[in-house]
Amino acid sequence: MDPDLALFVDVVQAGSLAGGARLWRLSPAMVSKRMARLEARLGVRLLHRTTRRLTMTEAGAAFHAEVAPLIAGLRAAEARVSPIAAGPTGPFRVTVPTSFGRMWVAPHLPGFLERYPAVRLSLDLTDDFVDVMGERVDLAIRITAAPPGGLAAHRFADNRRVLCASPAYLAKAGTPDSIAALADHRLLAAKGQLPWRLTGATVTGESLVETNSSEVVREMALAGAGIALRSLWDVADALADGRLVRVLPRYEGSVAVGIIGLHAPARAPAAVPALIAHLAEAWRDAAWMT
Repeated sequence: MDPDLALFVDVVQAGSLAGGARLWRLSPAMVSKRMARLEARLGVRLLHRTTRRLTMTEAGAAFHAEVAPLIAGLRAAEARVSPIAAGPTGPFRVTVPTSFGRMWVAPHLPGFLERYPAVRLSLDLTDDFVDVMGERVDLAIRITAAPPGGLAAHRFADNRRVLCASPAYLAKAGTPDSIAALADHRLLAAKGQLPWRLTGATVTGESLVETNSSEVVREMALAGAGIALRSLWDVADALADGRLVRVLPRYEGSVAVGIIGLHAPARAPAAVPALIAHLAEAWRDAAWMT
């Protein structure tokens, strides 16, 4: 079978020539050349290319629908009979929230890729909603109370969130002794995070700053700007060493929010359960898992 067919399938899954080039460890120019060669052989245009995005033509979409299952079947057959390919293989696209991915996913990927060298990983760090099925994402890790229907879900852990502030801020502004007392304090939250829905209470108000970055909120809390509601995975280290202290510790964020892995309900590549198991083991003793 023409290897350009497999490359075409992977380029479509990656969403760009550059993404396909990374998966195959080729230059984008070489990928473009091979796609042009495939189109010339078939006598039809398969892809619309622009500098920012890649889409399939009508003929390309019909061709992809026919070819993609064949490539997946061949790869599965090779994995079943080849000792070298006994583990997960092929392209593997993962999306993770930015801060959580940087702090808790990226550090554990080298061990995963060393164990499964035939996996060609594409990792997107984004806080935007990603359509898992529509954008052909193999695994999406989300922090949510309401995972979308129609997808298989693995709950890694509850996403415990606590109120916290720096000792310097509390020394200056005082320590609130009730939810109502928070009205006299500076609150720190990213867009869309207020009101805070806690166990047994709701906190309304406005953030001291308007930002789309949870990392900015964390840094401002550390710098003594106010009180924030932060996930334990984000601030456990600062709580442990005293840079932050808990405020109103009887109140936490809603227990419905969890750290969840989402993937297509059927025919998920072998890399999906492999990475889920790898991360679950890596996070087992993390302070925020308890």
